[in-house]
Amino acid sequence: MSFLTVLYRLALAFWVGGVALFTFVLTPILFKTQPRDLAGKIVGVLFPGYFRWGLACGAVALLCLLLQRGRNFAPALVLLVLMLAATSFQALVIEPKAAAIKKQIGSFETTSKTDPLRREFSRLHGISAACNLAVFVGGVVLVVLL
Repeated sequence: MSFLTVLYRLALAFWVGGVALFTFVLTPILFKTQPRDLAGKIVGVLFPGYFRWGLACGAVALLCLLLQRGRNFAPALVLLVLMLAATSFQALVIEPKAAAIKKQIGSFETTSKTDPLRREFSRLHGISAACNLAVFVGGVVLVVLL
C-alpha cells in the first residue's frame, strides 16, 4: 500500500470520524447535560475549528486522490468535491450568518421560538445539519468504496 493511499484513508477516516463524533456524540451530550444557552455557546466556540478540520482533511484526501487516481476514482472525486463544497458552504456562509444571528438573540432559553431571529437561526441550523449529514453519508460511501 502506497503512502498516498494510507494518507487518503487517514484523512477520510479523521474527517468522517470527526463528523460522527461531533454530530452524534459531543453535541447531543452537551445539549442534554448543559443549559441550552451554555451548550450553544460551547458548540459555537467549537464550530470554526470543526469546519477547518473538515476542510483540511478533505483537502488532503482530495490531493491524495488526484495524485494516485486509484480504483473508483471518478465516484470518489465527485463525492469528495461535493463534501468539500458542503463543508465550505457551512464554514464560509452558514456559520458566520448563524453566529451573527445568535449574538442578536441573546438567550435561546427566554426568546420565543416564533421570534423572527430564532426562526432564521433554525432555518440556517437546518441547512447546516443537512450539509453535515450529506458529508457524513458521503464519507461513509467513500469508506465503503475503499
